[in-house]
Amino acid sequence: MPELVLQLTRAGFLALLWLFVLVALRVVRSDLYAASGLRAILPGGGRTAMRAGRSRTARQLLVTHGPLAGSRISLDSRPILIGRADDSTLKLDDDYASTRHARIAQQGEEWYVEDLGSTNGTYLDRAKVTGPTRVPLGVPVRIGKTVIELRS
Repeated sequence: MPELVLQLTRAGFLALLWLFVLVALRVVRSDLYAASGLRAILPGGGRTAMRAGRSRTARQLLVTHGPLAGSRISLDSRPILIGRADDSTLKLDDDYASTRHARIAQQGEEWYVEDLGSTNGTYLDRAKVTGPTRVPLGVPVRIGKTVIELRS
């Protein structure tokens, strides 16, 4: 009986080791894809429908809650990378944020948020972002302890 227990313990340990390796490879892969920008912000070439009568466009990104509350980033056509990486546009010092957590990018007149495979997720208002999602003005985007909004 002790030989059987020893063999089961070895098999369990080996399974846990392989699970750890697979999870680590998944994280590295998601970081590499996020860094290279291979994932498009919108499926279908990024075409968006222009809405008539829209006079308010986002001009800045405002941090409303968290350690960087009050910080503002002027928006132009370049995407905003958010995360703990040194080359992020909005660098978060937050244990709940991933190295490359999310990206906010403009398509036409609209801004979209995309989660880049983060561990804890990105939330638009109270809904988890699962794909490129349009961000209306003044609607909170939560990444860890940080809350940001687009403002005109």
